[in-house]
Amino acid sequence: MTQTIAPRVRTLVLLLLAVTGALLTGAAPASAHAALTGSDPGQGAVVDTAPTQVSLTFSEQIAVSDDAVRVLDPKGERVDKGDPASPGGTTYTVRLLSGLPDGTYTVAYQVVSADSHPVAGAFTFSIGAPSKTSVSVSDQAPDDGLIGWLYGIGRYVSYAGFAVMTGGAAFVLACWGRGSGVRTVQRLVVSGWLALTTATLALLLLRGSYTTSGTVGDVFDLSLLGDVLQTKTGAALVSRLLLLAAAALFIAVLFGAYDKREAEEKRDLTFGLAIGGTVVAAGLAASWAMSEHASQGLQPGIAMPVDVLHLLAVAAWLGGLTTLLVALYRAPADTPVDQDAVQRFSRLAFGSVVTLVVTGVYQSWRQLGSWSAFTDTRYGQLLLAKIGLMAVLVAIASLSRRWTARLAKAPAPAAHEEEEKQPAGAGKATGAEKGGAVRAAQLARQRAAMESARQKRLRDADPDRSGLRRSVLAEAGIAVVLLAVTTVLTQTEPGRTEQDAEAATSVSSSSSAPTGQGTGAVTLNMPFDTGGENGKGVVTVDLDPARVGDNTMHVYVEGPDGQAVDVPEVKVALTLSAKDIGPLPVVPDRITTGHWSASGVQVPMTGDWKIEVTVRTSDIDQVTVSKNAKIG
Repeated sequence: MTQTIAPRVRTLVLLLLAVTGALLTGAAPASAHAALTGSDPGQGAVVDTAPTQVSLTFSEQIAVSDDAVRVLDPKGERVDKGDPASPGGTTYTVRLLSGLPDGTYTVAYQVVSADSHPVAGAFTFSIGAPSKTSVSVSDQAPDDGLIGWLYGIGRYVSYAGFAVMTGGAAFVLACWGRGSGVRTVQRLVVSGWLALTTATLALLLLRGSYTTSGTVGDVFDLSLLGDVLQTKTGAALVSRLLLLAAAALFIAVLFGAYDKREAEEKRDLTFGLAIGGTVVAAGLAASWAMSEHASQGLQPGIAMPVDVLHLLAVAAWLGGLTTLLVALYRAPADTPVDQDAVQRFSRLAFGSVVTLVVTGVYQSWRQLGSWSAFTDTRYGQLLLAKIGLMAVLVAIASLSRRWTARLAKAPAPAAHEEEEKQPAGAGKATGAEKGGAVRAAQLARQRAAMESARQKRLRDADPDRSGLRRSVLAEAGIAVVLLAVTTVLTQTEPGRTEQDAEAATSVSSSSSAPTGQGTGAVTLNMPFDTGGENGKGVVTVDLDPARVGDNTMHVYVEGPDGQAVDVPEVKVALTLSAKDIGPLPVVPDRITTGHWSASGVQVPMTGDWKIEVTVRTSDIDQVTVSKNAKIG
């Protein structure tokens, strides 16, 4: 059987690798965790006049609270007023107090991305010139402390509980019907239900503090709990609790009425339980898909069903594996897990692995988008670790399949071979006790214990069964680590988003001031509005190499639609206020539509230079805009 399956597995692996390469090569933009992709004023920018507001642009829509965005002056005092507002799209603004003095200001934000994860960060900008500030800039989010650890543990327990409950029930229904009457299997599935229910309640209580303050005291804040219930994540957790009530009814029938039915009646009830259990399990899996990575970014309509399939396959494999392990080690001697049940689970596990590989390839493409993200992002590195663990798990599973094949071929050991070895005194002791009811009961229990021990020795003496138990135990150990890595993955910013945010930050930094250290070109983007007809646009100044001495300057003028436009006049002036140098005029020559250039632009010394651009759009409409840049 193993030799027949091996070529198919190799072919499947080669095909999936080819598909993965094609997908990752042609990936399109997407996002999952929210990331700051731009701001006005930009990070590190130096502006001449105090802005009236601060704008932040994220990679996706976010949920903001009253204190989601704070602007602090150099002394640490808040200078923002009013709640953050969104003029549209993914840009959010907060108004500032008027008449702000010169100095360095800190913008701190703490928001919740659409995929339920808290995102925090900070940056600075300066008015007039940079100054010392007493504000400590930190990117620490509320999920970085104790509450974050507790929330992460709750997520792990919920995933493990779902896998054990769902996989255990599937193992009984699809592989080992007799297991419905085995007490250890019943306790295992019920424990999975209790773990998932308890973890879901804990996540609901922790959620408010997890996304806001990160303090333990806010866990039982009813107002925060009310806010959580109005969010998508809160709705998903409540839905999960309701579905768990249905799951409890399913478990009661499985280990109650189902176990008491005869074989023919069980077949009829099995179909109904399979349909109902699949619906409940899919609903529980959807409670994760609807509120996390799959619900945001590229192709959510496809990603959410794929995520549900992925979770169900994980549960069927890992939960079934755990149930098989318990059955092999703890099942009563008179109800051992038989070879047919092990073979059926082997087929179920193989189908689950195929499903996991196919859905995992799609999820990897969606969350990474490029080969470099595998090694350059934390998400990619964790995903590589998960792939490695999966490979080890599949290798061990192949050993289990071999033991299963040998177990199926081996003849069942004869139970009567050891019956003659029972102590002769056992029967005589019963006859020796005349009328001793208590003694008879004790001897009956002793004989039952001896018989159970005899059957256990007989079962454990089978080398094939012993080998299967060891390989399944190894599988279960790897599965515990694999589930932990998966839990961390769900809380990690996807590699695609991380790289997109870094690229956006790089562009933002190159177009803000102060920029660079004189090691390359400076690019400044400055919106303008002359007040006349067609008077709005953006002027861009490129200064290359932005060093002392000769430089080449290019000026580009674009309209609001991003198209190059001509204007009657463009003038540039450079001023170094700290040394009382300037303004040094630059009159660039028109090259083509919307493009002017000047060569031999002299920068006499290093410093924080103010670059002013005067744009005239008509005979009477003109405006001067400026930005600072460190040159030298």
